[in-house]
Amino acid sequence: MFGRDRLGAGDWAVMALGVLFGLIGVVLTIGGGWLIAVGGSWYYLLAGLGLIATGALLFVRRMEAFWLYLLVFVLTVIWALFEVGLNGWALVPRVFAPFVLLLLVIAAIPVLAPARNRWVTPWSGRVSGKPLMLAGFGGAAVFALIAGVAVAAANRPDPAGPMPEAGFGAPDPANPLQVGADWPAYGGTYGAQRYSPLTQINRDNVGDLERVWEFNTGDIPEKFGAETTPLKVGDTLYLCSAMNRLIALDAASGLEKWSYDPGVTEDSVPYTAACRGVVYYAEPEATPASATAPTAAPVAAATVASTEAAARPCAARIIEGTLDGRLIAVDARTGVPCADFGMGGQVDIKQGMGEVIPGMVSITSPPVVVQGVIVTGHQVLDGQYRAAPSGVIQGFDVITGELRWAWDMGRPGETGLPPEGETYTLGTPNMWTIATGDEELGLVYLPMGNSAGDYYSSDRAPYENEYATALVAIDVNTGQPAWHFQTVYMDVWDYDLGSQATLIDFPTSGGVLPAIVLPSKQGDIYVLDRRTGQPLTPVEERPAPQGGVEPDQRTATQPFSLFHTLAKPDLTERDMWGMSPIDQMICRIQYRQASYEGIYTPPTADRRWIQYPGYNGGSDWGGIAIDPYRGVIIANYNDTPNYNRLVPREEASERGWFPRGDPRNAETNPRGGNLSAEGAGDPQWGLPYAIDVNAGWRMPFTNLLCKQPPYGGIRAIDLRTGRTIWDRVFGTARKNGPFNIPSMMPINIGTPNNGGSVITASGLIFIAAATDDLIRAIDIETGETVWQDALPAGGQSNPMIYEQGGRQYLVIMTGGHHFMETKAGDQVIAYALPDRRVG
Repeated sequence: MFGRDRLGAGDWAVMALGVLFGLIGVVLTIGGGWLIAVGGSWYYLLAGLGLIATGALLFVRRMEAFWLYLLVFVLTVIWALFEVGLNGWALVPRVFAPFVLLLLVIAAIPVLAPARNRWVTPWSGRVSGKPLMLAGFGGAAVFALIAGVAVAAANRPDPAGPMPEAGFGAPDPANPLQVGADWPAYGGTYGAQRYSPLTQINRDNVGDLERVWEFNTGDIPEKFGAETTPLKVGDTLYLCSAMNRLIALDAASGLEKWSYDPGVTEDSVPYTAACRGVVYYAEPEATPASATAPTAAPVAAATVASTEAAARPCAARIIEGTLDGRLIAVDARTGVPCADFGMGGQVDIKQGMGEVIPGMVSITSPPVVVQGVIVTGHQVLDGQYRAAPSGVIQGFDVITGELRWAWDMGRPGETGLPPEGETYTLGTPNMWTIATGDEELGLVYLPMGNSAGDYYSSDRAPYENEYATALVAIDVNTGQPAWHFQTVYMDVWDYDLGSQATLIDFPTSGGVLPAIVLPSKQGDIYVLDRRTGQPLTPVEERPAPQGGVEPDQRTATQPFSLFHTLAKPDLTERDMWGMSPIDQMICRIQYRQASYEGIYTPPTADRRWIQYPGYNGGSDWGGIAIDPYRGVIIANYNDTPNYNRLVPREEASERGWFPRGDPRNAETNPRGGNLSAEGAGDPQWGLPYAIDVNAGWRMPFTNLLCKQPPYGGIRAIDLRTGRTIWDRVFGTARKNGPFNIPSMMPINIGTPNNGGSVITASGLIFIAAATDDLIRAIDIETGETVWQDALPAGGQSNPMIYEQGGRQYLVIMTGGHHFMETKAGDQVIAYALPDRRVG
């Protein structure tokens, strides 16, 4: 039988190996033929035929199997080097799995070439197989060593460029953009530089950081993702839990001082139970003596008029927005609701919006207070109804809660509540993220979202097209736009502005000008005059792709920043990835089948289209940090595509995609209660199409992304010129493996990340954000990670820095995030140097 008297265990093993090779070869041959048919690479078909032939020779235990597969492997390496050079991540699917197969064939040599070989051929002769096997393993080891050294050398991070020249000034306590020992607003101050002048923790001692206290909020809802950044004023931290429980902690010990539960219910949760932060406000004549915040809003600069005034209930107050669309005001000392604010300490922002389905209107970001006016937007649940609740922006009196004005872009000139029986204009763009405030100019800068129905534009009104995906400066005294700057025209890509903009004093040839730095999901960073909205750095109109389901809606051009972009070059078939040639081939087929013409590829319904960058950025709600004295921007970013398709209404209904509140919804519907990602089956009711987004463009079985790593990075940028100083891969693979199995490998793969950073004057960047559940300290001059700690849950939040009792603290909320697939948690964690190292 098969040319042998008897078959031993080794014979059966090699025959089984032959079957494996044959099966892999068949898959590659069929898939490779398909890829060629859609215009892709010929490699997979040819490799598949080679594997089929190798498998047949292995099955009959012929030595030619080894030589044939060795030829296939050598040609594979040559092809891989031709396609991607020494790019380490790109070589993984091209070479790693074929190399493993080579090792298996080498291990089979003793069976293929026994001492008494009855198949005498020019290839094998009468030789013992074991020496040849050992020689084969030795050659493979040499190849792996040389390849490893070459790839490692070629993929070393680029050295950091020079830091900006001096000339950005020195810390100035009188500067309203600068934070001091406290952290009185979400971004440090309303200017949102996320920069601390503290220097106690530095490059030399950061390795000694230790956890000094931990507080548990006791709040982990099903759709978790707290995203909270505490405030610190005086000796107290103020924060909110995922479900809007207000909490005050002792800044030194982390012990609870008080808490207040506004009673938000689970049915009010939109995509995620998130409360990014709260607002601190003190009446100017009654600023608490313990407050050490600078003159920047929200803490007004004033001396304490009297002990009696400082102790008056709600002279200092904490304000938060809730998931069910309320503003809550409580006494900062006691947590007792402010009786003078609205109705018993709360205001319902949904007045004038008509009937609102629970979860459709939520405040997930802290409002801002400028010149005594609380300015708030709100999240409108994406993808549900074209006639969704209005995105109206509202201003309320910070003391009484009285409505000062409402900016409803569909009712120009009208600033009050709608007449009886009417509502604010339905479906208009909303502002769900964090605004920036300018106390001196009396402006609030609103990063606007999109109209309801993100992926279809034909029925949008002119005012929607004007203000959607734009930075709008609102005058807090009138409630009317002072100016606006649009980053996308006719947005059908969900490229709403998610990042809080940052106020800076920007050096120009004409002197230092008041400016605002605006990051976008597309990766562009714009620098604008914050008085007028005029660009201070070049912006270019470039031709945009045409076509799609609404060809008459696609604009001829789109704006691009020439100052700086975080975006990478357009995708090609060669950028597709996987753990093996098979899943890479599948991704290459998907790439070739999809519509893709670079950024702003028009949405299609007859086939999928590729959106790159995806809707998670670029830069998202974590924003950027700026060292105003070194003149450096720190921006972490995502680098993943989406794989989208518009789904015709009839097909969407057949799939059971109905909007929130529709009685036809089943519990398993993506918007009826499960944990699907945003856009993964959004009905867009009232439009001709629903939307299906493969967020991150994942393979169906391994759950790996189709684009090759990295998937996230962090970059230092020269504030004056937009030059990249350094760019580093951000996030390891320790929690991200095939089939959702943690790899526990500290490989810098670069992961998706949500959350931002904070910079200290000592030259450190502190950031978590990535999906590996690590918090890091990064040297601002080199981009090198100089300290890290494993968090108990996902760190999808912005950290903050403060000083208390002569000791510097780093605090972060570890709530995790169900969309990011990080571990859920409720911990607020404080780090500091050991007592012996302080001073």
